[in-house]
Amino acid sequence: MDLPVNRFKHAILKGERQWGAWQMLASTVATEAMAFAGYDFLVLDMEHAPSDLPEILAQLQVVGQTPTQSVVRMPWNDMVMVKRLLDIGAQTLMFPFVQTVEEAKAAVAATRYPPKGVRGVAAMHRANRYGSIPDYLARADEELCVIVQIETLEALDRIEAIAAVDGVDGVFIGPADMSAAVGRLGQIMHPDNLAAIERGAKAVRAMGKPVGIIAAMDALVDHCVAWDFTFIALGSDLAFMVNKAKATLAQHRGKTQPAAPASNY
Repeated sequence: MDLPVNRFKHAILKGERQWGAWQMLASTVATEAMAFAGYDFLVLDMEHAPSDLPEILAQLQVVGQTPTQSVVRMPWNDMVMVKRLLDIGAQTLMFPFVQTVEEAKAAVAATRYPPKGVRGVAAMHRANRYGSIPDYLARADEELCVIVQIETLEALDRIEAIAAVDGVDGVFIGPADMSAAVGRLGQIMHPDNLAAIERGAKAVRAMGKPVGIIAAMDALVDHCVAWDFTFIALGSDLAFMVNKAKATLAQHRGKTQPAAPASNY
């Protein structure tokens, strides 16, 4: 059996824009449904969603049966969590709150076996198809993808040095955290926040590296396309559900005649 190909990694490294969404519901059904919706990638979130290793494993399994690719956002830059996620088959990891070159190097090292890194070695796990990929130890790096998140002005000032770290495959700019960093908490579309996002994107793209974002508003998506973002998430399963539910309720509340049966399922 051959090593599974990380199509997300190869696409972004070739500059092919990828469209995705965030998975916040920690639900295999929701994740599977979203994967069949046709997104290029889904971010399985452990930082701000109630997904731990069992939930991530189950979501990796259902997404793996579809053409969509999984990206796992870790709760923290933690070498033990990296080891466990890689062993259950995650191939693309997103590391939150990377502030320095040293932290970026630590993230990469956690994904590499010695002597190139510090990943612990196990003989049989889901990533090597339970021992069915004979050259896994020698080739695992080929299909691993490391994304680092830039979320503060300090990190933004160092973004080129962080992006240049060997083994960092892409940079993700967090628009919500960046809004806090520029003193405009929650004001995603404020000019100060947009200026910071644009500055980071242009710096990374000038280096020829992929840059990503979550852009849940059409106006922000338009900016991100203009700034040549490589991978763009358009929202989350939770937001899609809640926003549609609210819109449907607002549309029908107060009608004097009985509404027709809903057809949202």
